[in-house]
Amino acid sequence: MIEKAAGIVDGVRKQRPLIHCITNYITINDCANILLSFGASPAMCDAWDEAFDFARISGALYINFGTYIKEQEAAAVEAALGAKAAKRPVVVDPVGCASIRRRIGILDHLCAVAGIDIIKGNMAEIMALAGKDAEVKGVDSEGEIPGIEEAVGIVASRYRCVAAATGRVDVVGDGTRLARISNGVEMLTRITGAGCMTGALCAATAAAGDDMFAAAVAAIASMGIAGELAFEKARLPGAFRVALIDSIYGVTGDTLRRRGKVQC
Repeated sequence: MIEKAAGIVDGVRKQRPLIHCITNYITINDCANILLSFGASPAMCDAWDEAFDFARISGALYINFGTYIKEQEAAAVEAALGAKAAKRPVVVDPVGCASIRRRIGILDHLCAVAGIDIIKGNMAEIMALAGKDAEVKGVDSEGEIPGIEEAVGIVASRYRCVAAATGRVDVVGDGTRLARISNGVEMLTRITGAGCMTGALCAATAAAGDDMFAAAVAAIASMGIAGELAFEKARLPGAFRVALIDSIYGVTGDTLRRRGKVQC
C-alpha cells in the first residue's frame, strides 16, 4: 500500500491536476495554498451557474460543508452532476454533520444524484454518518472514539465509497480493506483548517490515481508527514502553519516510503 500511495503522490506532481473546490470561506486560502504546494492546481469555483461545466474540465471535485450556505449547496449539486458526467472523482468533507444533522441529508442527496468517491471526516463525523453517537465540540471531534473502525466500514458500505476518519490515528476503509495511519502531530489540531486541507489533498490524489483507497491513504499520510516535518521547524501555531505549507512542498513518493506509518 505504501508503494501504491507513493506512486500516486508522485503522480500529482507529474499531472498537476486541476482541483475544483467548493469549500468554506474560513479555509479557502489554506486549501488553495496546500494544493499548490502539493503539486496540484486549485480552482475555488462555487458559482452555481458555472459549477457543472467547471467540474467537467477538472481532475476532481472537492466539496466541504464548513460554511455551507444555500448558494454553495446549489453549486455543489451542479458540480457533482458535472463530475459524474465526466467521470471525475468526488471528495466530500461533511464538516459539522455530527452536530448539525441536516448535513447528513445533504450528503445523502449528493450521493443519490451523483455518487461520492471519498468521504473524509473527523471521527465524530464518521460515527454520525454510521448512525452512532460521538462527543463533539462545535465541528471538532473530542479525542479517540471506540468503534471507529466499524463505523468506517459502515459508512464505506452505505455510501459505496472510501471512508476516512482522521484523528490521532487515522482510519481509512472501503468496506473490504482497512488502513490505520499513525503519522501526524498534535499541533495540527492547534491551527484552523488542517482537516479541510487534508480533504483537498484527497481530491488531488484521487485525480492522480485510479484506486480511491490508496489515494485517501496517500493524501492523509502526506498531511501527517508534513505535520511532523513542520513541527521539527516550528513549535508555535502561527509559525507551524507556514511551515506546514513549506513541508508539504517537499513531500514526495520517496518521503512516504521512508516516513509513512501505514498499517493495513
